[in-house]
Parts: sequence; structure tokens; C-alpha cells
Amino acid sequence: MKKIILSVLMCCVAMIAAAQVERPKLVVGIVIDQMRWDYLYYYYDKYGEGGMKRLINEGFSCENQMINYLPTVTGVGHASLYTGAGPATHGIACNTFYKDGKFVYCCDDENEQTVGSKSKVGAMSPRNMMSTTIGDMLRQATNFKAKVYGVALKDRAAILPAGHSANGAYWYDKSIGGFVTSTYYMDKLPDYITKFNKQIGIKPGIDPKSIPAGVTTTFNLAETIMKAENLGNNGTTDMLCVSISSTDAISHTTGTWLSPGKENEEVFLTLDRDLKKFFEALDNQVGKDGYLLFLSADHGGTHNPNTMKAHKLPGGYADVKAEIATVNETLGKLFGVEGKYIHRVLDYSLYINRDFLAQNNLCYDKVKAAIINEFKKKSEIFPFVIDNENAAIAPVPQWIRERVINGYYRGRTGDITLIVRPDHFSFKVKDDYFGAQHGAWTHADTHIPLVFMGWHIKPGKTNKLTYMVDTAPTVCSMLHIEAPSATTGNPIVEVVDQK
Repeated sequence: MKKIILSVLMCCVAMIAAAQVERPKLVVGIVIDQMRWDYLYYYYDKYGEGGMKRLINEGFSCENQMINYLPTVTGVGHASLYTGAGPATHGIACNTFYKDGKFVYCCDDENEQTVGSKSKVGAMSPRNMMSTTIGDMLRQATNFKAKVYGVALKDRAAILPAGHSANGAYWYDKSIGGFVTSTYYMDKLPDYITKFNKQIGIKPGIDPKSIPAGVTTTFNLAETIMKAENLGNNGTTDMLCVSISSTDAISHTTGTWLSPGKENEEVFLTLDRDLKKFFEALDNQVGKDGYLLFLSADHGGTHNPNTMKAHKLPGGYADVKAEIATVNETLGKLFGVEGKYIHRVLDYSLYINRDFLAQNNLCYDKVKAAIINEFKKKSEIFPFVIDNENAAIAPVPQWIRERVINGYYRGRTGDITLIVRPDHFSFKVKDDYFGAQHGAWTHADTHIPLVFMGWHIKPGKTNKLTYMVDTAPTVCSMLHIEAPSATTGNPIVEVVDQK
């Protein structure tokens, strides 16, 4: 009789176990700021074992992963990757955008204060983002038992991926030479963060985004959080969002691999070594099959035009600010009122000064039409000039049209989008400048890596067209949870159906 009862109990336990939703112990998202897709392979022979090579050889790579919105900049990229949406639905229109009658930084929140220093760098929150994230949906699905953390040197790269309900997000404050957070998350830094700050070894005042050591510091903090919070071993699925910022700052200053210097190579080889150490830490924490990891980028990067021209390749610049000054002067003569008709440009998006128009009884539609007409006269520099409200009927290639539409959030985005020639920067490039740039519609800026590794991932690759906004619904589908609220992307079948 006892044997029968025991057998029944064991069967019940087995049935209950089988009925549980299968999920990894830990989800890890890694974003490499300004990582072109071809960096996976350009430095391949120089990568060591266990870092990027492990990711490429053990992971599943979406080789034709594209960004399908404008502008291709940091804040928008991080928000889009984790919400599965573009600016048109998640609301992060740019790193800085127009809101409530003024220009604001994407994470600014005057209702919050810095935790960890006396500076104002912590007056931040994700409230400007109008969508939930992967982490938010994971928290909901686990009755908020899941722990979700974001870490980066840049505030926006820590805050936006982690989402609204995150347990914490940490970013660097060079005034103290350490990481801080916001009262949005907590009132006091955890002891392990305070201890970590004392051991960083970077002097206050130095910006680690400008040196390869910033990569190492970020991964070290991610590992510290993982161990201190016991991520992946809390009885549910946790999430850690890591963003590497130094790759972007260094590339902006010294350029891509096509530029004369070796700075870009140094930072990506540092990344490779640090990835190996981080992967090993994950293996030890939850086991090789215990975590689902994806690595991507917030945007790509365009080679410097000086370098391009040195190799007889097309490249140049459009001095947009100078062109705006000229157009403002022309419109002053046309309408009989001098002033700034265009008062701001943010990543190819022109903002018409509506207050100025109202003060001078000027018709918005007539002024907008005149601005578009003036820029169209400069077709050698600006092949297309798009009225954002009417982008759906603009006579431009579909590739460009859909990116303008997906990037337009009424009231936050500018009124007109300038489409600059490929391989051209939007500012005057001095002869001695060899830095890279991004923000445009081109392949260089929109083609980014997406590689999955770990839990239920088999080695392989696909060249099927996928979009950045497909990442979040793919991860959520694998976790058997609802996709973020503003999602417009779709699960990548080649990844999801591996199970």
C-alpha cells in the first residue's frame, strides 16, 4: 500500500513539474553601442577563444538584422530593441526631443534626484518611454518576482532597456568616479555598489566612455550585480541588461576600422576579452544552458568621409546648420519677417519655430512648404526632403519612407526630415577629423548584429531580413510571455522554433 501511495505521489510531482512553463534561469541582453554588423567578422581573426568567437560559433546569428526607423541614435536604439517598437509607438523620438513646449533629454525627470552623488546626473527615469519592455513583461508574468537590472556608462543605455518596473539601473557619474542611480528606483545605493565604486580605479573627472577600460568596468559591474543579487537562482527567471558605451565614444573620436588609427581595434579586442570573462561568469552562475543571451547594437556607424575620399570612395558632408541659416534668411525675405523659421535640427529632423510663426501671424503650412522647396533646390546634397506628416505619400524609395514613418512621433519629432546623400555627415568635417558618425537611413547605420546564445539555441545563422523591433517579441515568445505593449515587430521563427 505504501509503495502505491509513494508511486502516486511521485507521479503527481512529475506531472506538476511537467506542467510548469519552461524558461531559462536568466535572460541577458548585451548592446554594443555603434557596433556595425561587419565587426563580427572584420576582427574575427584577431578575436581570442571564448569571447566573440564563442558567440559566433555557438550562437544563432541573424545576419540581415536591420533598423527600420529614423533616427539611428543611442536612446532610440536601446528603447526600440527592448520594446519591439520604433519611435512612432514607444515615443523616444531622439536622444533629445520636443515635449510639452520645450526640448528635453530622453530620460530627464525633474521629479527624481541622484542617488549616490550630489550631481544632477541621476534626475532620470524611463517615464518618457511610452511602452513596456521585455523586463517589464517578465516582471508581470512572474508576479513581479523576477529581478531586472540595467547597467551602462550612459544613463539612457541603462534606464531604457531595464524598463519601468526594473529593480534597479546604474550608470556612471564621472564627478565621483563611480556608478549612481535615481530615486525612481531606490533611496540608497546597495552596499555592494558603494563597495564597487571604491574599487573601480578610475579617477574622478575622467570619462571611461573615452577609454577601453570603460568596457571592462561595465562588465565588472554587471558581474557584481549578478552575484550580489543571485540572478538566475531566485526560483524564477531574472534579467540583466548590459550596454557597452565606450565603443561608441571612441569610434566618434577616432573612427571605424577604416580610419588611420588602431583605437577602434583596441576597444573591440578589449570587448572580446571581457565577453569571455563574462560568459564564464554566467556559466558558473547558472550553467551554460541556464541562460538565454542576445547581443546586438543600438545602431551602426558610417566611415569617415576623409578616409573614404583618401581611398577614392564617395564621401563628404552637408553643413546642415549653415544650410538652415541660409534658408532662414531666404524665408525672412520671402515672408517679410526676419527670424528663425527653423529653430532646431536633431539628427536630420527640422523643427519649425511655431511660436515665432504665431507671434508674426505666419501660416504654418506655407512656411513648411517654403522650407521644403528651398532644401529641394539643394538636391545634390539632400536627394529627398520629406514632410513628416505626409511621409506615406512621399515620392521616395520604400526603404527610406518606412523609416521616416516608423520614426515619427507627432509632437516630439520634427516637422521635416532631410535625407542626406550616402556616406555624408550632417556637419562640416574638418580635414584632420577621422571620427565616425551615425543617425542616417543607410546600410552602414542600420545593419546591426543580432546573435542569440545559450538556452535552447542551436548554432546557425539566417540571412532572412529581420528588424531590430523583432528582438523583443522573439525573446518574449521564447519565454512564453506577452510582448511589450507598443511592439510592432514579430518573433523570428528561425530562433523561436529551434526548441
